[in-house]
This record gives sequence, structure tokens and C-alpha cells, in this order.
Amino acid sequence: MRFNDAVIGAAFILIAAAMIAMTFSFSAFPGQQYGPSLFPRILGAGIIGCSALLIVRGLRERTAGGRWLQLDEWTGVPRRVASFALMLGAMAFYVLASEPLGFIPCAFLIQLILFLWFGVRPITAVVVAVVMTGLVHWFFSSLMRVPLPRGILDSVL
Repeated sequence: MRFNDAVIGAAFILIAAAMIAMTFSFSAFPGQQYGPSLFPRILGAGIIGCSALLIVRGLRERTAGGRWLQLDEWTGVPRRVASFALMLGAMAFYVLASEPLGFIPCAFLIQLILFLWFGVRPITAVVVAVVMTGLVHWFFSSLMRVPLPRGILDSVL
């Protein structure tokens, strides 16, 4: 699947504009001419400039007979479309369920289901899901000190 560059450029302009708008709520440092909003605004301006170039290129492609959206071959294969939908569903599940269930159960379930869907043997899928969930949890919670949701395991962790 390929979107025309003008569509991608317009989406990035909206994202950059929202980012710049959020910087107006940042508090300034006393006695300084610039504060924490400077870098995000510069970055947002750069994104808008590059996105404008994408829009120009996409409009040129469109006038040369290009389409706004071109579907690839995989979109005609039901199992591949289901795989794509399953990946989106896994992300939505994590966003919705990670607070009440916690990181560990969510990560384990997502990995296990995806491994099984993509044809990994069940024993291998369980072992890898357990090991990877443990490693990722250890890395983020211990080394990086990122607070991961504890959910139902709050009393254990």
C-alpha cells in the first residue's frame, strides 16, 4: 500500500502543527531568552518545510496520472490482511489493557498470539514469549527506570 506523497506531507504538517501548538504551554526559564519550547518549534518548522516539499512532489505525481492510494498485491490475500489487522489489534489491546492487566500479562499474551498466528511451534512460542517478556520488563524497569504498568501483578512486583 502506498499513499501519494501529498497525503503523507499533509499528515506530517498536521502533526508538526500540533507539536508546535503544544509548545505554547511550556513554561519559560526565568532570565533566559529561550526555553524548552525552542527545539520542538525548530524541529516542527523543519518537518513542515520537508512536508511542503512532499506535497509539491505528490501533486506533480498526481497530475502525471498518479493515484492518491495504490494498493499492493498483499491486500488481495485474506490471510495477509488478517495479519495486518491482528498487528493493529495487538497495539490497540496493549493501549487499552496495559493499565488494568499490566505490562507482563499483556506483553506475554500479545507475543504468544502473534507467534502462534505466524506459525511458530507452541512450545517455542511460549518459551520465547516468557523470556522476551522478562527481558524487556527487566531492561525498561531496572536499567532504564521506566515505570511499566503493574496491573494485576501490583502486589507481586
